[in-house]
Amino acid sequence: MSLIMTLRVRGDSKKLEEQAAADPAGIRAIAKEAKKEGLIAHRFYGSEDGQIMVVDEWPDQASFQRFFDANQSRIGPLMANAGVTDAPEVTFWRKLDTHDEIGWDA
Repeated sequence: MSLIMTLRVRGDSKKLEEQAAADPAGIRAIAKEAKKEGLIAHRFYGSEDGQIMVVDEWPDQASFQRFFDANQSRIGPLMANAGVTDAPEVTFWRKLDTHDEIGWDA
């Protein structure tokens, strides 16, 4: 069964959006590499208090790690341009069987 990966950093979400709009091919190239490693779903989120969060669905932790390690030369500058200076907080989540699922083809 797949898992959810969250990656959180402190940064400027508006700068990240501006960079993505200015170079859509660059950010899509990163996504293309992620899909090669098995990425199922992906979204960026930003908060008003200076946090950026990535929410991905991956087949397993190893697939994400292979992608992330191999693409640091692309991911690093993207994050630096958004004002990120600290290492990301990465968490892997497994779906719990609680019998109350809604959406995502429950």
